[in-house]
Amino acid sequence: MSDNLRGMILAIIIGLFVYLIAGSFVNSQQAILLGLIAVMVTLWTNEVLPLGVVSLFPIVLFPAFDILTTNAVAANYSKSIIFLFLGGFMLAIAVEKTLLHQMISGRMLRLFPNTARGVIFSLALTSAVLSSFLSNTTTTLLLMPLALFLTDNNGLKMRFALAIAYGASIGGIITPIGTPPNLILFGLFEELKIPEIPFMQWVVLVLPLAMIMHFFVSWVLSIGTKNEMVSRKELSKTLTDDQKKVALALLGLIVLLVLNSPIKPIYSGLGLNEKGILLAFGLLMFMPPFNILNWSDSKKIPYEIIFLFGAGFSIAMAVTSTGLADVLAQTLQALTNLPPVILLIIVASLVTFTTEITSNTALISMILPVIYAITQKNGLDVRLFMMVATVCASYAFMLPIATPPNAIAMSSGVVHVKTMAKYGFVFNMFGITLISFLAITYWMFFL
Repeated sequence: MSDNLRGMILAIIIGLFVYLIAGSFVNSQQAILLGLIAVMVTLWTNEVLPLGVVSLFPIVLFPAFDILTTNAVAANYSKSIIFLFLGGFMLAIAVEKTLLHQMISGRMLRLFPNTARGVIFSLALTSAVLSSFLSNTTTTLLLMPLALFLTDNNGLKMRFALAIAYGASIGGIITPIGTPPNLILFGLFEELKIPEIPFMQWVVLVLPLAMIMHFFVSWVLSIGTKNEMVSRKELSKTLTDDQKKVALALLGLIVLLVLNSPIKPIYSGLGLNEKGILLAFGLLMFMPPFNILNWSDSKKIPYEIIFLFGAGFSIAMAVTSTGLADVLAQTLQALTNLPPVILLIIVASLVTFTTEITSNTALISMILPVIYAITQKNGLDVRLFMMVATVCASYAFMLPIATPPNAIAMSSGVVHVKTMAKYGFVFNMFGITLISFLAITYWMFFL
């Protein structure tokens, strides 16, 4: 029996087991959905089938088991955020094609120690700082080519790619504009007439969390590198014309994204759609006067990552349409008799690990209204619980479907799901512990 067949059989057995156990707590349709999710997560993890193939399963399986119609599922594979990825991938390919990432990395290595540990810390820090102002997706897309160029050692490439991805997730929560879940939270504050957390107050509250997570994640990723040196490569000191074009486009993109980011109540931003901005700049790479990319370059776009996010949105839709989200709300409601501190830890753990199997944007959109209703009804601190859930949605490190940076790290080709899951579980547990600790010792007194 081949390893692939064993892996398929294992996934089916796990799915059946989850279905049978879940059947004791939820209705048949919801149990089937949980079983199918278990099958897909197992196949994503053991990699017996290509990532993109498993990600297309919902289009076939959800209608087959009468969970959603084919048209309803397929629509999730063309969500507007997918075109943000498409534009970002085009820009990343242009950076790689012109070797601009080599020039950037050469200059970066002159500023930081060129040991593996030094590079891991610097990549994670650079990613975190950029992600606090720019989209963590955009930041990861722009920096990922560096991880692949800095060394020929695949083991170090993997660590560098994870440092960039995890750094983007860690830094994305520093400001209200750094990551989509934060924006959703502040949108709900406005919609539900909840007093907003001022911009700088948010930064002061979450900055200690981000700093501690950065040092912990960088330290763990650097374990075993034994201060291995990353060789400096001799590079030209001047940019080629094509490199100048791409650098100018990237600079223009960063300026536009910063100008487009609102800082309430001081500045309302330009009001442009970030997804359209990224796609527009990606398409510019095909047009005069740039002429960097041609259609054959589009074959390098990792479409399996686009399918992966379609699967995440499909799972979120299925969870809502089958009433599984309501069961989750009822479960949380039943737990409100517990001490608030215990409930807070449960919410942090639930959001962190649930995010692993669906888009963090989709999950937080679904669960924040649930948390609002429960906290309001039981006299709990609404902003504290919603803030914990929002931050935890960005601090899921185990699976590529959890956050956009995780997915982009997978698209690099140097990170395996098993490796991401191994590191990610450690970071998940540390993150849940740290977020819960800060929430009950620091945040609750200043909200």
